Amino acid sequence: MLAALDQLIEPDTRGDPDSPLRWVCKSTRTLAAQLTRRRHPISYVKVAQLLHAQHYSLQGTRKTEEGADHPDRDAQFSTSMQRSRRRWRPGCRSFRWTRRRKELVGNYANAGRQWRRAKRAPRVNGHDFPTPDVPRAYPYGIYDVGRNAGFVNVGTDHDTGAFAVASIRGWWRAEGRRLYPKARTIVITADAGGSNGARLRLWKWELQKLADETGRALSVCHFPPGTSKWNKVEHRLFSFISSNWRGEPLRDYETIVHLIARTTTAKGLKVICRLDRRKYRTGRAVSDAEMQTLNLERDRFHGDWNYVIKPRGHGTRV
Repeated sequence: MLAALDQLIEPDTRGDPDSPLRWVCKSTRTLAAQLTRRRHPISYVKVAQLLHAQHYSLQGTRKTEEGADHPDRDAQFSTSMQRSRRRWRPGCRSFRWTRRRKELVGNYANAGRQWRRAKRAPRVNGHDFPTPDVPRAYPYGIYDVGRNAGFVNVGTDHDTGAFAVASIRGWWRAEGRRLYPKARTIVITADAGGSNGARLRLWKWELQKLADETGRALSVCHFPPGTSKWNKVEHRLFSFISSNWRGEPLRDYETIVHLIARTTTAKGLKVICRLDRRKYRTGRAVSDAEMQTLNLERDRFHGDWNYVIKPRGHGTRV
């Protein structure tokens, strides 16, 4: 019977060849019916017991394929890692920047659950598609790799390149210049799209203004397209923010700021959160002539992803 069962399973077996754990694509009832037709009458319950005894188990799918991977994805990760390691050298610090998806502000459902008394769940609006005039929040996060510290700037207007760099500027004025007064270069890793996208001219234009203001060079490495989930700011900052406010309606901006600032971890993560109520104009186009004035040096390997923006002139080093 066991040999017949193995013959039925083997064509549809999946799993790691180095692991004793296997799983099949046929139900126990189907296997029991086929064994019965082969003169091995058996119940589906007994089939399940036999499968467990042979180290089979029921498992779901696991997302491992990334689709159309960029051919230089792995090489870009190596480049990013090499630049990030320079944070241990004098005069250089490494940080992760990224934006989070926009959040609805109001009495709307938020994913997740919390412990509450029975039948005391918060009542929220039942509209699945809120109107465009519903306020949004745009959290933009900065993660300090060496200090395990986060800085989140919550915007209330538009997620633009100007807002992204304003968030970095806010971090520098509030934390960076005090913690790293001798740093000559800031190494930034960011996503490839959105308000800090590799092809966004406004992002580079605003970074140049920031470099001029601070007198520091900004060394930027972008993650390849479709790989933002490897950005440490997602795993070490925003994932814990999501856990902290799970099941809690984000009724107003003050609630969002309060919940983000209260985020901590067992490894000592600390988060500072600020609310940015400034207006950021959309549709700002940076001309070719303006781009020519940038003090931008592109890397030999994928200069569109890896580049350094240096101050024009001496800078004010603020």
